[in-house]
Amino acid sequence: MNVQKIYEYALQREKEGYQFFKSNAEKSSHATVAGVFTRLAAEELKHIEYIQGLISGSDDQVAKTAAALEGDDWFESRAKEELLDQSVIESMIPDVAVLRTAYLIEKDLSEFYENAAGKAEGKAKSALSLLAKWERGHESFFKELHDKIFQEYTQMPWGG
Repeated sequence: MNVQKIYEYALQREKEGYQFFKSNAEKSSHATVAGVFTRLAAEELKHIEYIQGLISGSDDQVAKTAAALEGDDWFESRAKEELLDQSVIESMIPDVAVLRTAYLIEKDLSEFYENAAGKAEGKAKSALSLLAKWERGHESFFKELHDKIFQEYTQMPWGG
């Protein structure tokens, strides 16, 4: 396995994710959704920085970025509870398709990192496992949010 190629591929995918979240933050009709996407775009930038450190062999950059990401529990904190409030859920229904796409992006990345980690050894295995963990957290967040919004949507009377 060529770890350098894995990192380069991962870097490209993280850049695509960043563009997706940044673009949808700008387009979103709902401030809460825009805020979630803006926040995730910022995290994707940290993932990019982390992977760039892996590519360049900068252990300091890798450690610094990993520490920043590990210390940030925004997607697991009170903000998550606030997002799942019923009134917020109802107002996010128009964004259900975008949230589904966000979930699929994060799911795809987490699976990619887990598969790559399963074939890697040493530092590469640890780095890819950490990336998988971060993406699984995002995946779980978007799955829960999407499912709650979709449930609300399917219970609406025809015509909204």
